[in-house]
Amino acid sequence: METTLYLPVKTFLEGFGFVVKGEVASCDLVGVRAGEPDIVVVCELKLTFNLELILQAVDRATLCDEVWIAARVSAKGRGREADKRYRDLCRRLGIGMLGVADTGAVSVIVSAVSPMPRTNPKRRARLVKEHRARHGDPTAGGGARAPIMTAYRQQALLCAAAIRAGRVRPVEMRPKAPKAAAILQDNVYGWFERVERGIYRLTESGTKALERWPQIEDTAEG
Repeated sequence: METTLYLPVKTFLEGFGFVVKGEVASCDLVGVRAGEPDIVVVCELKLTFNLELILQAVDRATLCDEVWIAARVSAKGRGREADKRYRDLCRRLGIGMLGVADTGAVSVIVSAVSPMPRTNPKRRARLVKEHRARHGDPTAGGGARAPIMTAYRQQALLCAAAIRAGRVRPVEMRPKAPKAAAILQDNVYGWFERVERGIYRLTESGTKALERWPQIEDTAEG
């Protein structure tokens, strides 16, 4: 799966000072390096280089300062990374290519150079906001089938963990989940049940959610 490429590429970009998180705003991998302004990179992952990967990168280009694609390189040197036409297309579009070897080593095949200003400020701002709102890096990039651990889901789980620990009022949850009151009231996932005004308890699905994502307990207590 594409998730096997995530850690090598994440480590590679972290070496350049980026804070990297997976599956942010439909992007496989997003890296942000703090500065004035911030530098934002997006990388899309596939097991092999193909046209769909380039199309994804073209769509993501308005979100970031640099857009990259990454795939496994062929052990026999017969993959698309060896096709000069494919490399030239990426070069013309300003899309960088990263090759991931079976050993996990990452190499730059084509550098990402934007040929023209292309950032959409609103999409970029939403991307950075979601990136910063997440605690840690809870979802490996490249996996589209499993539920994505968004910042909202993280806060909902923190509320659930707080209720299980005996903190049943929204005001008691705010230090870890600033939007606790709205999350409990909206009850998007069906995890909460209001007992009386300002007091909540977990539903069965809320208890199962904490069993599915037990790591949230450490975040809630830390």
